[in-house]
Amino acid sequence: MSFSLREGETLGIVGESGCGKTMTALSLLRLIPRPAARIVSGEIILDGENLVEKTDKEMRQIRGRKISMILQDPQTSLNPVFTIGNQILEALGIHQSGGRKELVNRAVDALRGVRVAAPERRMEDFPHQMSGGMKQRVIGAIAISCAPKVIIADEPTTALDVTIQLQYLRLLKEIQAETGLAIIFITHDFGIVARMCDRVAVMYAGRVVEDAGVRDLFNNPQHPYTQTLMASVPQMERTDRLYAIEGQPPALYDLPEGCRFAERCQHAQDICRRDYPAVTNVKQGHTANCWMLDPSWSQPALAGQRE
Repeated sequence: MSFSLREGETLGIVGESGCGKTMTALSLLRLIPRPAARIVSGEIILDGENLVEKTDKEMRQIRGRKISMILQDPQTSLNPVFTIGNQILEALGIHQSGGRKELVNRAVDALRGVRVAAPERRMEDFPHQMSGGMKQRVIGAIAISCAPKVIIADEPTTALDVTIQLQYLRLLKEIQAETGLAIIFITHDFGIVARMCDRVAVMYAGRVVEDAGVRDLFNNPQHPYTQTLMASVPQMERTDRLYAIEGQPPALYDLPEGCRFAERCQHAQDICRRDYPAVTNVKQGHTANCWMLDPSWSQPALAGQRE
């Protein structure tokens, strides 16, 4: 897979569970589980540096300072036996210089930056003394405390109720506007994609099958998987049975030769099962991997659907 991210931009990564979204994020941070997983080839260029070539010691200096991650469950992301202040100071102590008083002030500023009320007092609290929404803000404070250039938000609103979700998303947008932060937002929720993202990468079975600006993707989805994924979103006015995609994604240890969505695609032909489709430029900034979009595709029954 390949994608780029500019300063101040938000890239959404969507797809079913198990399609590789979180593994992609962990690969960017060089945190994939070893020895079971490894990066075989490719480059991860961040601010002109190739992260694949960095040693573990060098990566410890990059994580947090240049790129951070907000995990989806704050309950398991925070250590229950240390105060909130201790956990923010740990990150600051690794990447920032200065005495303890100066680092404490920066930690308080980080909590204030994510709109935590009475941040000086909250520094002494333990995670169990906070609500889920407040703990998620603390995770955000740790992520931004060292002013990274990129934040990976891995379904950060999953554990939050709808009202708190809206507040948290608005908060991320405010921080991004103030700092020029680039965000990779991993989610299942197309409503969040529409609200938060500038571009979207649709993943299936470890591959990006469509990449487009958020408006283009919603108005003109091209890949059959993207179309069925959007059709699965419940509509308020719908009264009949909800749409569901038949079947299951393929096992990543036993991937098919051709298009990985072929067995679940109603348009699949022999070539789909035999060869993986090349990237097709639908328009500037909009690409998809599907044989139906290839200029050589000449299936008459599907001509109207391609239009």
